[in-house]
Amino acid sequence: MGLELQDEALGFGDIFKEPEGYFPPPKPPTFSEHRMLSGDTLSIRLVGSHPLYCIPLTVKYTLIAQRPFRLTFSDLEGYLLWNAARTISDFLEENASEWVEGKDILELGAGAGLPSIICAIMGAKTVVITDYPDHDLVDNMRINASTCEKFIKKQPSPLHVEGYKWGDPTGCICRYLESPSGGFDVLILADVIYNHPQHHSLINSVKMTLKRSKASVAFVVFTPYQPWLLEKITAFFPKAEQSGFTVKKIFQKVMDKLLFEDDPGV
Repeated sequence: MGLELQDEALGFGDIFKEPEGYFPPPKPPTFSEHRMLSGDTLSIRLVGSHPLYCIPLTVKYTLIAQRPFRLTFSDLEGYLLWNAARTISDFLEENASEWVEGKDILELGAGAGLPSIICAIMGAKTVVITDYPDHDLVDNMRINASTCEKFIKKQPSPLHVEGYKWGDPTGCICRYLESPSGGFDVLILADVIYNHPQHHSLINSVKMTLKRSKASVAFVVFTPYQPWLLEKITAFFPKAEQSGFTVKKIFQKVMDKLLFEDDPGV
């Protein structure tokens, strides 16, 4: 006798079923504008809400890890356009000749995918946007890639979107490369290391996808929205060094205003 039949036989019926309207309706998507240094303005679609992220978590530190590999809590942070994404987007646009043009680029934990879109606009050879393999997240990245395609001169568009869980096999990502076993020239990790329990899986993904070349680099950008967890968050960098990466601090940027009214960031 199945569970439902047991309930019926015992007379429970729908007693344990949540009443209509018990759960709040899903939030609709929102939009945020990003003005490029070139003057073009991109409209970026953001998911309304998601069970993966639950707390809304400035940009203070931008670091670069380099070497043979170098280098959203839970309603999804995809519903905001984070300062780290804007900051690394500006950095890559300004330094496109060195870090973007003709490069194979991968973004992990991309959210709305702004930095990846900027890279495609600025002449990257291949750009793969990834985030947790949830339908709403992946679909939102695809919508943004399609909407911003009009700004991309290279056709067909070099943008590709995939759902990817850190630490998993990387075949679905690397298949877009001319040489799938070769790896990517540049990785983008914007406001993802706050997820400190997943540092090991994230570093493994970087190892598996970054080209083994001294010229390859992973940009790791983060903001200390949770100063009480700063020690655990920044532990990512010594862990990366223990895994064979060289970590180099590039710059620190203090934002003009807080992303959240009650932002406790330092």
